[in-house]
Amino acid sequence: MNILKSHDIRAEIESGIETGKKMNRERSFVRECFIAGGVISNPSRTYHLEFTLEEPKADKLLDILTKKFGLRPKKIARKGQFVVYIKEGDEIADVLKIIRADKSLMIFESTRVEKSIRNEINRRVNFETANLNKTAIAAMEQLEAIEYIAKSVGLSYLSAPLEEVARLRIMSENLSLAEIGLKLYPPVSKSAVNHRLRKICKIAESLRGRDKID
Repeated sequence: MNILKSHDIRAEIESGIETGKKMNRERSFVRECFIAGGVISNPSRTYHLEFTLEEPKADKLLDILTKKFGLRPKKIARKGQFVVYIKEGDEIADVLKIIRADKSLMIFESTRVEKSIRNEINRRVNFETANLNKTAIAAMEQLEAIEYIAKSVGLSYLSAPLEEVARLRIMSENLSLAEIGLKLYPPVSKSAVNHRLRKICKIAESLRGRDKID
């Protein structure tokens, strides 16, 4: 993967490669400002583009980017100079278009796509991991409830549908709720199995409360 660097953008726009259209004053000024004090961060990590300039130029750049090109840059003071900066990916891409850094724009957009895909994969992995953790905790609670009922009053204390689910849960700890449902006769849905297991957990909770009183 190509890494977008400030000096590469500067080299590209200093090379004088044009698209065949004469640049207007505003575009030329933005380009000059980047050459003078433009910096871009690695977009695979964060989106940040800034221009470090003296106050008159910084104010003019801010005005052009805001009014001429409809962007939303911000300005801060830093060590006697002023920094005009942008942190939105779409707006950074717009700046690269404005200064006609076409090669750099292609690298930037490619990196954005890769970053988006990577973030989506991470979100899905985190979501699935969280679901697996929740499922494991729920299964543990169900097994503890069933074991308590079995030791306290016996599984025959449960209604026939609940006892059937309880015995399948003990014998097949690694089965999903959907798989348990398919093994029942007649088969039932995942939500039906979950409903029965919830009832079993409530019964165990009730028995625990009774045993404490006794």
